Amino acid sequence: MDSRFDRLRLDGTLATPLYRQLANELEAAIRGGEWRAGEALPSERNLAEALGVSRITARKALDQLETTGLIRRDRGSGTFIRPSMDQSLTRLTSFSEMLTRRGFQPRSEWIARERCQPGSEENLRLGLSSNAQVSRLKRLRLADDVVMALEESCLPVTVLPNPMDVDVSLYRWLEDAGTPIVRARQQVTAVNADAELAALAQVAPGQALLKVTRLGFLADDTPAELSVTYCRTDYYDFTVELVR
Repeated sequence: MDSRFDRLRLDGTLATPLYRQLANELEAAIRGGEWRAGEALPSERNLAEALGVSRITARKALDQLETTGLIRRDRGSGTFIRPSMDQSLTRLTSFSEMLTRRGFQPRSEWIARERCQPGSEENLRLGLSSNAQVSRLKRLRLADDVVMALEESCLPVTVLPNPMDVDVSLYRWLEDAGTPIVRARQQVTAVNADAELAALAQVAPGQALLKVTRLGFLADDTPAELSVTYCRTDYYDFTVELVR
């Protein structure tokens, strides 16, 4: 039996149903990195036999995990761990850093890297002059080979002269260049994907996405990065710790 099941604790004397206990234990193990994205979970039958529960209990536990987006079931192939991102709203972290910590391989599929004129909102929020240029980066952000988000970043050319220099991590490039983003203001809203956005994010038209708008600042408080990221809600969670 897989040794990871030895750490799952089920107690039939508790008021909490066994299927919910099993779902909670599996969720904690998945979020704790016991199983990695893309890895297969045992079948309902094997899971039931390994833990000494009924197949109905195993099925209901997996149903709960599927509802929360932690697993996917492929008919004829099995049950697999979905990539997931639990991003804190109180810490400034790059996409690549978050993925690497979770054991994923961050990757970008570039849609555009160009120098161009900023839009009116970009001009205003970045405090640019009327004839300023920006470097624009538009890309799909992937965990291993799964599309997690669509991101578009805009930076003054004084900060990023050549957008082609950025490979995977924009924040790493900025740190290496001596102009790291040290703080940011971030706004999260919900939007429904239009046909173009849905095709890029690989979701159904009309599906809800999380729109994250971030304005990043340099150490001297100069606004240096305006990014808009459309995050897939089946893979992304945002958390904030509240203290009273």
